[in-house]
Amino acid sequence: MTSTPDTAPKASTAPRAPLWRDRRFLRFWAGQTVSQFGDRITELALPLIAVAALNASAGQVAWLTALIWAPNLLAIVLGAWVDQRVHKRRLLILADLMRAGVLLTLPAAYLLDAVTLGQLYAVAVLTGLAGVVFNTAYPPFFAHLVPPSSYVDANSKLSAGRSASFVGGPALGGALVQAFSAPLALIADALSFLASAALIGTVRVDEPVHGNLGPTADSLLHRARDGLVFVVRHPILRASLGCATTVNFFTFLTGTGLIVLFADRVLELSAGTIGLAFGVGSIGALLGAVTAPRISLRIGVGRSIAVGAVLFPAPIAIIAAAGGPPWAAAGTLAGAEILVGFGVMLFDVNLNSLQTAVTPDGMRSRVAGAYSTVNYGIRPLGAVVGGVLATFFGLRATLVTAAVGGALSVLWLLNSPIPRIRSLDPGEQLTLHGSAERAGRS
Repeated sequence: MTSTPDTAPKASTAPRAPLWRDRRFLRFWAGQTVSQFGDRITELALPLIAVAALNASAGQVAWLTALIWAPNLLAIVLGAWVDQRVHKRRLLILADLMRAGVLLTLPAAYLLDAVTLGQLYAVAVLTGLAGVVFNTAYPPFFAHLVPPSSYVDANSKLSAGRSASFVGGPALGGALVQAFSAPLALIADALSFLASAALIGTVRVDEPVHGNLGPTADSLLHRARDGLVFVVRHPILRASLGCATTVNFFTFLTGTGLIVLFADRVLELSAGTIGLAFGVGSIGALLGAVTAPRISLRIGVGRSIAVGAVLFPAPIAIIAAAGGPPWAAAGTLAGAEILVGFGVMLFDVNLNSLQTAVTPDGMRSRVAGAYSTVNYGIRPLGAVVGGVLATFFGLRATLVTAAVGGALSVLWLLNSPIPRIRSLDPGEQLTLHGSAERAGRS
């Protein structure tokens, strides 16, 4: 097959050193891991500022959460804009610098005794927008940082760093908040973004130039539409988006909030016990991220995605069945969370790698934007529906609904090419890209 400028990067046939010896990847991995630990601090500190410093109501805290996610609804347009930019690495650096600068306004205002709820909302929106820019510039950068045959391994290592942040990040955040106050703890996250920007700045990748880079509004909207149409017509991307959106909708019926509420009011566990159970559960995600490449080698990338699609939501039903003495209930909660975390990583590592492999260079940011708009946009809806279900049918019924509905997301995959894909090695790439090109022209 003749290659074109818009196909994904060719894998080199020359032997390649393991990723742990690849200095470019190591610098990028280090920046992302540090940034993830910083994110765990902000996830704790930002709502604490609203609750403790500003005495915000439950409704105001809910708005803060909604505003953090809201910029993802613009991802389809921002992704089209990012695709028009030649230097994706510069956008990654600028997004990190913007988030650092915006976060630093809160400790500055705190020292001046001038923090307001409006400022908190503005910080949520602006950091969210910068995050969308980063996430849509990330796929084309990543695709040229490592060869296709290393996508699963690279995503495994990046996900392992993220999982580790969920194990140790909340404890670090809690210690910083207790020692310095919530607003001052945000300085740590701002520094983590600065560290990420500095490390990405040292990573050089080939960034190919594509045609049709006109900046007009009409072309921007047209390119955004093209990105969504490409996903819908592509058999692999369409099935993966349907699966991911379905599983996200149902798992967000409960989210962390309703599970915590269930553990507190139904299982009658203490706050410390609940926190310990979630901390132990985070180990499952770390194990899943580390072992995902080995599992995909044994059963195939596509089947690993299908197994993860079921194993991610199904254990929520185990939580619904929890009961008995506190030690048994806490053990059930922790065990279920271990399985959930393992399933999430098995699903994410392999699916993210497959999406990178089948998406042409000129479409990467648009495809990422379309995914974020649909996949992340469904999450607030799932949370609202979950609240309604819990109110009228109870917490146990809502947990079971989330588990069953989420597991059924695998139906999207069964009639798609995904379960038959064994690897992302160069020999398989030709078939995948042929499928991508046909989908784009149909």
